[in-house]
Amino acid sequence: MRVIAGALKGRRLATPRGPHTRPTADQVRIAVMDALAPWLPGARVLDLFAGAGGVGLEALSRGAAHVTFVERDARAIAALRQNVEALGVAGQVRVVRGDVDREIGRLAAAGERFAVVFLDPPYEAGLTETTLLRLAGAAAIPPGAIVVAQHFTKQAPAETIGRLRAFRTRRFGETTLTFYRAEAPAA
Repeated sequence: MRVIAGALKGRRLATPRGPHTRPTADQVRIAVMDALAPWLPGARVLDLFAGAGGVGLEALSRGAAHVTFVERDARAIAALRQNVEALGVAGQVRVVRGDVDREIGRLAAAGERFAVVFLDPPYEAGLTETTLLRLAGAAAIPPGAIVVAQHFTKQAPAETIGRLRAFRTRRFGETTLTFYRAEAPAA
C-alpha cells in the first residue's frame, strides 16, 4: 500500500499481518479523498477503526492539518506508528489505542473538534450505525462536519442518524461509502 497523492505521494505504508485489518482499497481511498478535497485543507481529521492509517495519512498528504487515529488492534497500531515515523508526520498526528465508542466520548470531553471523520469498522461486527449514532451525539462533531462511513454494500446505514444526514453514496462492488453532513443539534 502507498500514499496515492499529495505531499507524501508514492511513499510506502506498512500494513499489519493477520485477518483483523482490511486496508481500504486504493480505488476507495481515491474516491474518498476526491470527494473530501474541498474540506481537507487545514482540517482536523478523525480516522476511526484506523488500521495502519492509510486514509488518515492520505488526508495529511492532501493538506489536512492534523489527524487523530483510533484503533484497538495491537498489530494495526504497530503498523500505524511505523508509518507515522517513516513519513515524519508525528507532529501532525495523535494515535489512540482503544475502543472507538469510548474514545469518541473522551475526545469530545477533551474539547477536540473534527471537520472530517472517516470510519471503516469491521463489516461483520455491525458497528457502522452504532458508531454513527455515537458521532451524531458527540460535541466533537460540529455542525457542517463531514462523516464518511465505509460499509458492506448489503448493510447500508440509515440516511438519517441523529443529526447526521446522508448526502452522497459511492458503491465499489461489496463496499459502499456513505457521506453524511452534521447538522446543528436540536435546541
